[in-house]
Amino acid sequence: MIETILGWLAGLIVAFISATGYLGIVLLMAIESACIPLPSEVIMPFSGYLVSTGRFDLWLVATAGAIGCNLGSILPYEAGRHGGRVVVERWGKYIFVDTHDLDRAERFFRRFGSIAVLIGRLLPVVRSFIALPAGVARMPLVRFHVYTFVGSWPWCFGLAWVGRELGVHWNSDPRIKALFHRADLIIGVSIVLAVGYFIYRRMARRRAGRA
Repeated sequence: MIETILGWLAGLIVAFISATGYLGIVLLMAIESACIPLPSEVIMPFSGYLVSTGRFDLWLVATAGAIGCNLGSILPYEAGRHGGRVVVERWGKYIFVDTHDLDRAERFFRRFGSIAVLIGRLLPVVRSFIALPAGVARMPLVRFHVYTFVGSWPWCFGLAWVGRELGVHWNSDPRIKALFHRADLIIGVSIVLAVGYFIYRRMARRRAGRA
């Protein structure tokens, strides 16, 4: 099942990026960094696959991905900067971000300062939402974008490199396909449990807050 879904999603992403080139990578990664659930863990490996076909250059793919992260981060950064906590309290529930998340992010900023953006860009999930607390903390704009790019580039490069290597060895090494098939069920169950637990904790916290 997971392989079927990934295959369908891969086809859409590969077709879109093939048609739009590096600009397509920029656009998809901008969507991911604008707090919209389109994971870079899917976008960049399939961009790397196109590197294996000779369609793209690995270094330019990583750079396009990092630029997209910067562009997509503008919206949540400005929302946090100008709306502050009110934005999270009013709209955060629609992306399962609440005041508890903001409190934790603000503590993270107080402890690590601006470097929190660079670190956050190297962490799954966190990287998609780190721009919002950066805006709330009124982090200087130039520093925010520099740290966003510096933190995003190695993340994009690493994922694209994995995609390129898988593309090169997919047909020549049967162990790659065998490993993917064995991991299918484990990946599916893990995703369902993780998402279910995440949503359950958020809903339980909200009910406790209303009590």
